[in-house]
Amino acid sequence: MLSEQEIIRREKLSKLKELGINPYPANLYPVDTTSKQVEENYQEGKEVVVAGRLMSVRIQGKASFASLQDSEGRVQLYFNRDEICPGEDKTLYNEVFKKLLDLGDFIGVEGTLFTTQVGEKTILVKNFVLLSKVLRPLPMPKVDADGNVYDAFTDPEMRYRMRYVDMVVNPHVKEVFLKRTKLFNAMRQFFNDAGYLEVETPVLQSIPGGASARPFITHHNALDIPLYMRIANELYLKRLIVGGFDGVYEFSKNFRNEGMDRTHNPEFTMIELYQSHANFNDMMDLCEGIISSVCQEVNGTTDIEYDGVQLSLKNFVRVHMVDMIKEVTGVDFWKEMTFEEAKKIAKEHHVEVADHMDSVGHIINEFFEQKCEERVVQPTFVYGHPVEISPLAKRNEDNPNFTDRFELFINKREYANAFTELNDPADQRGRFEAQVEEAMRGNEEATPEIDESFVEALEYGLPPTGGMGIGIDRLVMLLTGAPSIRDVILFPQMKPRD
Repeated sequence: MLSEQEIIRREKLSKLKELGINPYPANLYPVDTTSKQVEENYQEGKEVVVAGRLMSVRIQGKASFASLQDSEGRVQLYFNRDEICPGEDKTLYNEVFKKLLDLGDFIGVEGTLFTTQVGEKTILVKNFVLLSKVLRPLPMPKVDADGNVYDAFTDPEMRYRMRYVDMVVNPHVKEVFLKRTKLFNAMRQFFNDAGYLEVETPVLQSIPGGASARPFITHHNALDIPLYMRIANELYLKRLIVGGFDGVYEFSKNFRNEGMDRTHNPEFTMIELYQSHANFNDMMDLCEGIISSVCQEVNGTTDIEYDGVQLSLKNFVRVHMVDMIKEVTGVDFWKEMTFEEAKKIAKEHHVEVADHMDSVGHIINEFFEQKCEERVVQPTFVYGHPVEISPLAKRNEDNPNFTDRFELFINKREYANAFTELNDPADQRGRFEAQVEEAMRGNEEATPEIDESFVEALEYGLPPTGGMGIGIDRLVMLLTGAPSIRDVILFPQMKPRD
């Protein structure tokens, strides 16, 4: 059912057509100037052609002021009836402008630049045309004489569902996505300059590998087989290193059929990269370099504030997971102990241990996640993850119970995951088999099937390789101060309204 405003706008649409005005003309309008160019390259008396949405109107009889918003900002317009309608026919001003245009309508304007008595750069309108009639009213905020704002479009549910409206009435929202694109460009330039090759790998996969997560399942009709939306692109990228590339990277859309909160969306973006003849220490150096570089490029500094916390994205700390656990809880997992002994210690420290867990390594990881993550504020590489939770990482040569793997944490959140890649086919098969057993014990995130084709690829030889994944959405949140991942995704996943 249409609202009163929607009915009125449709009536105006009919009246425009009766006047012979096409409310949706096909011909391109010859725009030659933007609002930003008016501001930055102002020349008194210069003729300009602009186009955009009508965002405010102040009608004062034979003359009116209005504001027009384009992709780069707003510019003031001055409409004078006799300037627009020099002859006897005043329809264009009296009827079309004053009565049939609405806020939000797209118009094109020809005019000359002048400065008002209060010093505002303005376009004296010589002629205007309607480019697109808007049939739904925009949720425009209202400002009183004291500058107080009312009825602002701030409801998160509506903003995420109607991002196109959000960007119109809250222009600052666009800045987040401009910075997001700037981040992509900076990263791409960084890796291209370093000699990496950008590639593409399959989104539909026969086995959901490369990470521990619940996949989305679909069906391939022609082949009559189930397929999975990728949870990671790791295993395909490593095949390319087997094939002879020295360094590859991919901006990938990944899909994980899991919960949604401030930092998780079922569809998200990562960059993954792999470099031959490198290890996890090289990845630490690379990670620190890329994040510092991108932050400098996007924000002009490596010192930022997020959620009220001052952060320096320049000098990163490096600490072993076991050492951090010992510092925080006093528990020393460097000591040899049985699973039952570790389980008892976990109970004493109120660390929950899931039924599918059967090793000291699992408990070490739970200690870190439940007791330590919340304490990591400044950029910190936490390395030395247990083998049991790192099925694709190479064992540490000095202590094979741990892997050469790290995760980057900033302000209590994970931003990157990297390791020296496991390239021993026999060890890799054993890790996959352990994952299958863990899945059978009830871990829904464990990979329930051995990826035989990947093991086969390793048997053709993977050179020493370092690999890393960086979460793009969380990084954009960090660099823009966004409180939710939905604020940095143009169209986040939403539950249907009905």
